[in-house]
Amino acid sequence: MRRLLLTLVLMLCAGLAQAAVLAPAKPDFIVLTYHNVRDDVDPLGDHDADAISTDHLIAQFDWLKSNGYHMVSLEQVVQAARGGPALPAHAVLLTFDDGLESFYTRVYPLLRAYNYPAVSALVGSWIDMPAGQQMAYNGAQCTRDCFMSWDQVREIQKSGLVEFASHTWQLHMGIPGNPQNNQMPSVTTLRYDMDGHRYESENDYIARLRTDLQHSSDEIAKEIGHRPRAIVWPYGSYNKIAVQVAASVGMPLSFSLGDQLPDGQIDSTIPRLLISGNISANRLGWLIRHQQRTDPVRAVQVDLDYVYDPDPKQQERNLSVLLDRIKRMQPTQVWLQAYADPKGDGVAEAVYFPSRHLPMRADLFSRVEWQLRTRAGVRVYAWMPVLAFRFPDAPQLPSLAGEPKPGGDHYRLAPWDPRVKQWIGDVYEDLAMHADEAGLLFSDDAYLRDTDNLGPWAGMSPAQRTEALIDFTHALAERVRRWRPQIKTARNIYTRPIFDPAAEAWFAQSLPAFLAGYDLTAIMAMPQLDQQSDRRSWYRELVARVKAQPNGLDRALFELASHDWRNDQPIDEARMDDRIELLQTEGVRHLGYYPDDFIKNQPRLNLVRPSISAADYPYPEPSR
Repeated sequence: MRRLLLTLVLMLCAGLAQAAVLAPAKPDFIVLTYHNVRDDVDPLGDHDADAISTDHLIAQFDWLKSNGYHMVSLEQVVQAARGGPALPAHAVLLTFDDGLESFYTRVYPLLRAYNYPAVSALVGSWIDMPAGQQMAYNGAQCTRDCFMSWDQVREIQKSGLVEFASHTWQLHMGIPGNPQNNQMPSVTTLRYDMDGHRYESENDYIARLRTDLQHSSDEIAKEIGHRPRAIVWPYGSYNKIAVQVAASVGMPLSFSLGDQLPDGQIDSTIPRLLISGNISANRLGWLIRHQQRTDPVRAVQVDLDYVYDPDPKQQERNLSVLLDRIKRMQPTQVWLQAYADPKGDGVAEAVYFPSRHLPMRADLFSRVEWQLRTRAGVRVYAWMPVLAFRFPDAPQLPSLAGEPKPGGDHYRLAPWDPRVKQWIGDVYEDLAMHADEAGLLFSDDAYLRDTDNLGPWAGMSPAQRTEALIDFTHALAERVRRWRPQIKTARNIYTRPIFDPAAEAWFAQSLPAFLAGYDLTAIMAMPQLDQQSDRRSWYRELVARVKAQPNGLDRALFELASHDWRNDQPIDEARMDDRIELLQTEGVRHLGYYPDDFIKNQPRLNLVRPSISAADYPYPEPSR
């Protein structure tokens, strides 16, 4: 089975008590994860992207040893986290997933030769596969012989070098995650019943997890004499519900995959560095030493309204056009509209996912998000309003300024009202339940005027209102993190509060507060919005103000306009390219644009791709 998430991660800490969150055990603790080890891995692109050749694994073991890294056992990690002996400097925990036969024939002899401890994660149903049965595994067909036997597991167990963990019994698979039958990770997906045309309930989902994890724990205990204390999540995909279920059946420690150094204390799930592509020892060293780097972001913001069509066949054709364009363009992220906005007023009256409070225009977001991720290789952020919602079943919720005048502000609900917070939070959790997005983009409707109906917030200073609105978005993100703990956040900010900090009173927006409050601040570098002329000096001054903030350019994305809303005309691609080049010359690292009209090919792909692509050589492909 192809790995659904390819990631790089540095592990800081582990929480090992069932109910407690523990502080980091050692700041340079690294967890590496491997899969199959073979002698015949193709150096030019093997069918199994996660496989590593035996000679490369030996070279990596040698490199780690000669460069001062110390292999540690899971028990040492446990003791260090509980206040026992500290881990040695440059501690490394080795993990091997899937219980493959090569762990017995190739890895285990190497562990004994080097005296390296390790963790091995077992998929019970694969070990229990009947003779003669086959299954797809990473580009090939596997029989029972692909995996270790329980006799081999017991032999390894006796060595004391290896601790066995659960990799679930039968959850290392994809299941239908939407009406289009996209196969999504079983651990974190509400199963869609293709015959009954409905999603499983949260209670049924929890029961399914509990049954599987209990079965896995019982079987491992029966076969090797004790229960596993760790769960290794298939594909690295997990959520807080699954972690709680695992802890309830005796597995309080869990392993995932991750792509960023956790900030401060984390929960009991440990992210790991996935070793894939049969990399060399030198490449492993580079990855280990550069995991805290900030890679440039290239973001394209897309209206899902352009994909939607009442004709399912036309909708699929629209999606194909989008996928082909993004795959050719090769940005790093797509900021994808998750709400329906056919009126173009930025207000969510319907959404593209099942919701308890809003009509569903079409069950489309998870389909498009999954296709973009798996076929175009981009990270997808769900673009959502913060305050601009109309709930048909709750028309009396208080608003900030009532119905807007033509061309005026958004219609916005009052964030100080607890019912507003509850209902909007419900919608965000509904999104998280039905889509595995990488991040949230909080839209440009999140602002407060000093003339608004501010209720109990009226007595606050502008800075206090800014923080209160940030706290509101953080509460929404926490609702999402119940299902998607690794979610990242980005938020749009207007340029006026950046050029004139006193404008915070008119926006409840502050660049320093945003840089501190979100993973990424999306600056709407669009002079058209402020009725400003598109001068190069305007961009230079904007960059200078961001540079003045600590780490400002590392946490700020400059989002350009590809459409001039004043005359309803596309902006010339040559001008966009010039502005992007100017921003890069001034030191800007993260760039994006809005909108991308993939149906009309605006901006034209062959002209915008060289400046927005994350590829090393984004040259046009040969004509057909």
